[in-house]
Amino acid sequence: MDSSQEARHSTATPSGFGAGRRLRSQSKVLPEHARSHNRSLVLQTLYHRGAMSRADLARETGLTRVTISDLVAESIMDGIIHEIGVRAATGPGKPPIVIDFDRGGHQIIGIDLSGTTSFEGAVMDLGGRILERRSLPVPQQHDAEQTYALARDLARDLIAAATRPVLGVGVGTPGVVGPDGTVVSAPNLAWTDMPLGARLNTDLELPVVVRNDANAAVLAEYTFGEALSDVMLIRIGRGVGAGVIAGAQPLVGARFAAGEIGHVVVGTDVGPLCVCGRRGCLEAWVNVPRLIEGIEAEPALREAVLSDAGTRLGIAIAPIVAALDLSEIVLSGPRELLAGEFAAAATSALHERTLDGVFADVRIRLSDQDGIVMRGAAVMVLSSQLGVS
Repeated sequence: MDSSQEARHSTATPSGFGAGRRLRSQSKVLPEHARSHNRSLVLQTLYHRGAMSRADLARETGLTRVTISDLVAESIMDGIIHEIGVRAATGPGKPPIVIDFDRGGHQIIGIDLSGTTSFEGAVMDLGGRILERRSLPVPQQHDAEQTYALARDLARDLIAAATRPVLGVGVGTPGVVGPDGTVVSAPNLAWTDMPLGARLNTDLELPVVVRNDANAAVLAEYTFGEALSDVMLIRIGRGVGAGVIAGAQPLVGARFAAGEIGHVVVGTDVGPLCVCGRRGCLEAWVNVPRLIEGIEAEPALREAVLSDAGTRLGIAIAPIVAALDLSEIVLSGPRELLAGEFAAAATSALHERTLDGVFADVRIRLSDQDGIVMRGAAVMVLSSQLGVS
C-alpha cells in the first residue's frame, strides 16, 4: 500500500485526551498531501489517545510500521514526539518503547483582544495549559495603530517569557476575520481591513494565526471542555459575538461572519446607540460595560437589568437554535453578571420562541474555562502548524 492509499484507508478516530476531541475533517486527501496527512494523523492520535508503542500507533492509524517509524523519527527530531520509557514485558521478546506527544517540548502564545479594559495573553504548553500570563491596559480612546502596537507589544512580552521554542502565536480578536488573518471589521478596536496576521508575522518572525475571539473560544470549549458537537458559544464582553460548531465542524460562513450576532437589532424599541452607529443592536443592549453601568446606577434594579439583557439575548438566538438544531448554548464572560437572572431569562426567552417540545432540552450554561480565548488560540496554532485539532 503506497502512502496515498494509507492516507485514504486510515480509520483512527481519536477520542478524548482528558475531555479533548478532534474536529471532523471533510476534505479529500490528494496523493501529494499524503505525507502531511499521515503525520497529522499520527500526531492527532497521540495527542488525543495518549502514550503508546509504535506498533500500537500503527494499529490505531492503519498506517504501515515503516511509515510510522519514519514519521515518528522525524517528529522526535522536531521535538514534537518523545520516548517516555519501555513498557513492562508481558511475554517473550524485546519490550516496546512507549512514545507520546511532547506537550512540553514547545510552547504557544495565545492572545485575547476581546477584553473590556485590557488585552490578555498567555504562554501555554501544547496541551493548552497556561504557564504564564500577561496583560496590557487598553485606553478608552484609541486608534487603529495604537491598538495594533498594544497587541504586538503584548505578543513580544510573552515570547520573551517563553521557556521553550515557540510553535506559533494565536490571536482571538473581536470582529469579522478573513482566512488570511485580516480583520475586515472590528469597530470596538477601530480596525477596518487590518492585516493583523501578516503584520504580526513580520514583526514577530513567527507563524501567526488570527481568528474571531468567539470562534477561538468555541474551539477551546469543544477541545478541552464539555461542549457537544452542535453548540454555539457566545462571548459577552466589550461586544457580543458567537462561534458555532455544527456536526463537529466549525461554521465560518461565506463572508467569514458566521456568529456575528452582535449587530442584529433586537426588539422594536429604539434602544441604545451601538458603536456601529445604529441603535438597538444586541451588543449595545448586552455588553459588559453597559450592564455594569446600569447596575451601578440603580443597584436595586440589578435583577431587572440582567433579566432584560438575558431576554434580548434569548430572542436573538432562538431562530439560530431552530435553524441549526443546536443542542446547547454556552456563555463566556463575567460569571457574576451572566449566571443567575441573565441565563435564566435567556433560557426562558429561547424556549418561548422555539417549537414547544422540540427544543425544550436546549440548555444555556456558562463555560468553566479560564482563559478560554487564549486556549482556543492554542488549538488554532496546533491545527495550523501540526494538523492537530
